[in-house]
Amino acid sequence: MRTCYLDCFSGISGNMLLGALLSAGLPEDTLRNELVKLKLPGWRLESKPVVKAGLRAVMVRVRTEEVRQPRHLADIQLLLEQSKLDTETAAHALSVFRRLAEAEAKVHGTTTAEVHFHEVGALDALIDIVGAVIGLKQLGIDEVICSPLPLPRGWVRCQHGELPLPAPAVCELLKGVPVHGENLVQELVTPTGAALAVEFSRSFGPLPAMTIEQTGYGAGTRERRDRRPNLLRLLIGTRHSVEEAQQVEIIETQLDDWNPELWPHVAAKLLAAGALDISLMPIQMKKGRPGFLLQVIADSAHAASLKTLLLTETSAIGLRFYRAQRMTLPRNTVELTTPWGKVRGKQVELPDGSVRGKPEYEDCARLAAEHGIPLQEIYAAVGIQPQNNKLGVI
Repeated sequence: MRTCYLDCFSGISGNMLLGALLSAGLPEDTLRNELVKLKLPGWRLESKPVVKAGLRAVMVRVRTEEVRQPRHLADIQLLLEQSKLDTETAAHALSVFRRLAEAEAKVHGTTTAEVHFHEVGALDALIDIVGAVIGLKQLGIDEVICSPLPLPRGWVRCQHGELPLPAPAVCELLKGVPVHGENLVQELVTPTGAALAVEFSRSFGPLPAMTIEQTGYGAGTRERRDRRPNLLRLLIGTRHSVEEAQQVEIIETQLDDWNPELWPHVAAKLLAAGALDISLMPIQMKKGRPGFLLQVIADSAHAASLKTLLLTETSAIGLRFYRAQRMTLPRNTVELTTPWGKVRGKQVELPDGSVRGKPEYEDCARLAAEHGIPLQEIYAAVGIQPQNNKLGVI
């Protein structure tokens, strides 16, 4: 899976994303040829390499002859429908504008049809948004993951007057998105940038496990007042597609007044309730008492019920939980034939394409008991076949 990670350490805007895409390998001629299909006169695209804090980046400016005029969502929809852009690109760009319209309508107490796009309806914003859609498609991006977004304070001037930062539309667009405060009196995340991040991103969080192939930096047109580089970084690479959840919740509790004889019962209930993995580790607790660290790995769908189960089935009076990323190898179950019968096996694919595996303990133990032979003989009979690197019988 070809993944693009938006590393928004200095926020995100439309022109920063466009510059980062060019820096990461988007051919400028391809971008220009696609943008011409908008059939909009009166603009030109300027891009140039710049150096910010020693980092080479691309800065994009859209120069226009148009006096900024407000457009309605219907105007933009008609413009995209009458363009020669492919249907997918036009629909994706319209979806970005629809997000903006919904946010503006909510903030200003109106409807999406009545919303006047001022700044984001201008030609330069149109080029930024459509160009970003084109760029991600041309680079063959399958998924986008975005970092938490920095939100500073201060004021921004727009058609409605002076508005507090983060801009109200940005706050509406970023509902449910992880953000963090920035001690800076300056806009870092624009409404256009927020809409693009939310529209494209499959999830928000830390950099996923991936093999980086390309890096690009897009420069903002303003300098940060704290002298840090005003850049957006794109990290593009590949990661293995697996069916298992790669963002999980770790749930923990420490127990020093609990009967460990109950563990098999609790373990069975946790697994039946959807736990991905469980463990019980001996620890030394306060007052010199021995205790246990009980840890559960869960996906978001089962976390709440597992927390309830821990509080009712153990002596825990509190829990710790936090989100974590994990990397798991693609795997499947195979059936193996031994001289004493069939057993199930687990086969995983390594990053280099090779395969390794092992038989399931329960099946091997069952055959050993049925035939009265040592368990290790069952294991010895099952291994990796050198000729095809598959799990099989030696």
